[in-house]
Amino acid sequence: MNDFKLKLVLSILSAIVFSFIFILLAFVLPLDKEETFTTKPQNILEEVSRSLK
Repeated sequence: MNDFKLKLVLSILSAIVFSFIFILLAFVLPLDKEETFTTKPQNILEEVSRSLK
């Protein structure tokens, strides 16, 4: 196997591995960060602010 074919095969394999890693990270990481603990709004301004989110 000459040098060019070896470089080609290694670059294709590394591209497949890196794309597989990024696809797995896309499924593992959460998309939106919601508040886990919500407190009751104390005034009208807080109610409006939360309703806009």
